Amino acid sequence: MVFKKITLIGTSGDSFDGAVDDALDRAESTLDNVYWVEVDELGVEIANAPDREYQAEVEVAFELAE
Repeated sequence: MVFKKITLIGTSGDSFDGAVDDALDRAESTLDNVYWVEVDELGVEIANAPDREYQAEVEVAFELAE
């Protein structure tokens, strides 16, 4: 098996969990064979957002087709 990793940044107006779920939902809807996800960084944007915007940077690993 050969895997590839990509980095996604999910966002949510509610929570860090919501931001992670946002990234996971996108990965699962656009990639095949997603095997695992690692949460790398969490942050909150406050300067340019009317409310807090929670952000989660996640690394997604998926198996490449043969």
